[in-house]
Amino acid sequence: MQSDRSQSTSRRSGPLAGLKVIDLTHVMAGPTCTLMLADMGADVIKIEKWPNGDDTRHSVPPKIGDEAASFLMMNRNKRGIVLDLKTEGGKEVLRRLIAGADVLVENFAPGAMERLGFGYEAVHREFPALVYCSLSGFGRTGPYKHRRGFDLVAQAMSGIMSFTGERPDGPPVKCGPPLSDITAGLLASMGILAAYTHRLKTGEGQWVETSLYEAALVQTYWQSTIALAAGTAPRAMGSAHPLNAPYQAFEASDGWLVVGGANKKHWLLMLEALGATELASDPRFVTGGDRMANLKELEAVLSERFRTKSRSHWLAALEEKGVPCGPVHDMLEALSDPQTLAREMVVEVDHSTLGPVKTIGLPVKFSKTPGKVLSGAPVYGEHTREVLAEHGLDQTQIEALEKEGAIVSASGRREERV
Repeated sequence: MQSDRSQSTSRRSGPLAGLKVIDLTHVMAGPTCTLMLADMGADVIKIEKWPNGDDTRHSVPPKIGDEAASFLMMNRNKRGIVLDLKTEGGKEVLRRLIAGADVLVENFAPGAMERLGFGYEAVHREFPALVYCSLSGFGRTGPYKHRRGFDLVAQAMSGIMSFTGERPDGPPVKCGPPLSDITAGLLASMGILAAYTHRLKTGEGQWVETSLYEAALVQTYWQSTIALAAGTAPRAMGSAHPLNAPYQAFEASDGWLVVGGANKKHWLLMLEALGATELASDPRFVTGGDRMANLKELEAVLSERFRTKSRSHWLAALEEKGVPCGPVHDMLEALSDPQTLAREMVVEVDHSTLGPVKTIGLPVKFSKTPGKVLSGAPVYGEHTREVLAEHGLDQTQIEALEKEGAIVSASGRREERV
């Protein structure tokens, strides 16, 4: 009889139902990529290393029960197995899984897959229809191709930290979320789907690759525009926009809000909401260029006005005029916002040992083929036996692989070797 988790896999819905993905990724960028594919219906088999598994299993606190909350967030909707790829048995299992897959995704250190015998060239010769995706710190070409990368390094070297912060003469500031990790994962999933579309037309697989560095650079379109066109390096502006004003956060009497009064229409409507229509004819603020040239004066004038009344007052007045605006939420407020809930961006999913667990929902909606969060993240080695049986291995063969130390299953977890 199938387990509940197996049944949920067989019921996968979404536009990618039937797509089989081998997931050799860990931590953030790669798991973001495979998370997107899994949420859209792909059958993602996550392969974890022995003995410690994905590093996010140890990113604690916080924990939910005995599991790291970070691992639970990034690996729902995936099945999990454990292989020791340093063993011949582990390599043979991986080769068997690849033979039945459409996509392989990896984010090992440069050269690691080649040393294991599973670099792109070797795999492509044996499985020419496979879409093979690599994520790395800096990409597979160029002077930094051998460097390892982290989000912090990508944000620093891409210029992002130079223009993030409260003031132009302040210290470099990292953007709060792991921007390059998440963006690299999204770019990789986009690249995989483009390559898969090509394969559907031609039968040809190919190598898709991106990096944290490139993912960070594509977040700088506006700042790169200024640098390339004007030859100047943008500096930190707080929450303000480098090209339009006012487009930033303001403090009301009881909290912060953001306002997008940048174009002429919204600027004039904003002034009506503020009861400050006299500023429309102020020579410092007539055009967008004038407002950017006199941004400090503009901020001072508007800040004084916003501090006179409550945030709810200003939001209601601005919304009535059709001016883009919103409160500055903390994460608890954002996750409980009625729009968040209406869009199913916080959902509950059943975990095999923890019961219901809350997680972020699918950010892309489909009218005909909706994706869904069906299963919680796997416990370590939860689906090893199940997946190997699906790929033609009988009980005797599976037990032999366990004895060799090539695989680990949740039901027969081996002791860590000395």
